[in-house]
Amino acid sequence: METNPAPFSGRVLTVTAFEDQVGRIEIVAKALGNEKRVNILNFIGADARSVVDIAEALDLPISTATQHINLLEKAGLLQSELLPATRGLQRMCSRIYDQFMIQFPVDFKQKEDNVEISMPIGSYSEIHATPTCGILGEIGIIGQLDDPASFFEPERIYAQMIWFHQGYVEYLFPNRLPRNIHLDTFEVSFEACSAAPLHNLEYPSDITVWINGIEIGRWTSPSDFGGERGLLTPDWWGTQNSQYGQHKVWKVARDGSYIDGMRASSINIDELGLAKGDAIKVRIGVKHDAHNVRGVTLFGRRFGNYPQDITIKARFELEKK
Repeated sequence: METNPAPFSGRVLTVTAFEDQVGRIEIVAKALGNEKRVNILNFIGADARSVVDIAEALDLPISTATQHINLLEKAGLLQSELLPATRGLQRMCSRIYDQFMIQFPVDFKQKEDNVEISMPIGSYSEIHATPTCGILGEIGIIGQLDDPASFFEPERIYAQMIWFHQGYVEYLFPNRLPRNIHLDTFEVSFEACSAAPLHNLEYPSDITVWINGIEIGRWTSPSDFGGERGLLTPDWWGTQNSQYGQHKVWKVARDGSYIDGMRASSINIDELGLAKGDAIKVRIGVKHDAHNVRGVTLFGRRFGNYPQDITIKARFELEKK
């Protein structure tokens, strides 16, 4: 994989778009909805700057600069303090956050006979990864390439592509299954391929899925697909790198487990323990003793060929009263 500078730092303001947080979002959006105020935040950067310095750098009257600074401080985006100067005190301003993210709730759809939930690929609960490995956001590399510690960066929630040579990544989905149902099928679907340095069309890898700790089946990915751009993959990520995968569906039914309709194992839906617990665990990985240990690459909804995150879907019948 090629190296690009990482545009992220660790100070992230995350606001979840629940009803009680809308007011906070409006305040921050208003503060950022002015070019001068955005320029002030850019100018301050990682330093502390005086009001006089800010006004001079942006060619603003001190009174106008002060008004903008007050709004940014009210929004919680910067802080200021009075410090001794050559003559009296001066107001010094520093930026609190480097990124602002509005996080919308996990996509959750419940119909009369099914439940579907999508999880961003960076919202994993556990990961164990060995190089070659990496994690990408929509606009740049997160952390450093071939550095497993990068999977624990705060910015991982922005991930749109992750890859590793061997290990696993695990997701905890909320268990939204109604009571008093008969489960018919449970599906896990995502876009994936092998994980070669750069890309390699002849690079088979054995990728396994577990649900609630139970191994469902193994799929041998034929390639790490690259050389031509994925339909969703941004231009900054060169075509010599991984570009897209294949859309795969693991399904557990009453009579066994299937991958894209082909029987994978005898594990049936009653063995998964889906009727109990607050969470459903989905693990995706490459086992150390697999026949083909050549990694896994996962694509989010803004990379690859399919606009989809990790998705689970349960189909069921309601018990008759």
